[in-house]
Amino acid sequence: MAPRKIDSFGPDQLPVNLIAVAFGGIAIGGSVKLRLPPAIKILEALSAIGDGRVVVLDDKRAKVYSSDGSRVYRVYVDTQQGIAYSDDNGTKYRKYIGYPIIAFLMIRGVLPFDEKLANVLKGIPWRKLNETLRSYAAVERIVKEIVKSRGVEPEVLDSFVSKVMNSLRSLELYLKDMGTAWS
Repeated sequence: MAPRKIDSFGPDQLPVNLIAVAFGGIAIGGSVKLRLPPAIKILEALSAIGDGRVVVLDDKRAKVYSSDGSRVYRVYVDTQQGIAYSDDNGTKYRKYIGYPIIAFLMIRGVLPFDEKLANVLKGIPWRKLNETLRSYAAVERIVKEIVKSRGVEPEVLDSFVSKVMNSLRSLELYLKDMGTAWS
């Protein structure tokens, strides 16, 4: 069999170490250390909880539904072993801790949670905004306008995001490819 050029591989076929280097992650023993997420993903996680889109299956697994209900993300987190998995694009392809993992960790009490903010973020059409605007900064501006119209100052969001990011910095989570083993 002839060797294949790197650009002829699909994203699911690239070696984990190569993907890690391409996206700035650190590969250790075939696992990639997940990076901190864009700040907007903290708000998206709160919104998922507020909307009731997180279904906890057990202490390590959950399903998280996208804001428009068209996708279901599978989540696995074992904080004792420092491993995590989610099939959302941010986690799987960009190698950061995606909003489904963050939402699950908030529900489990591993990360800070604010019920008032979760309620204020209910009903935000995240998928539509992300796909239409294609800019986290633009989405964040719109979300902050919505939240302000609902009686919460944007600085309150910023403070909470900072608190969660600090907690995420203390976690060391490595991406575990669950493949077909996840059920």
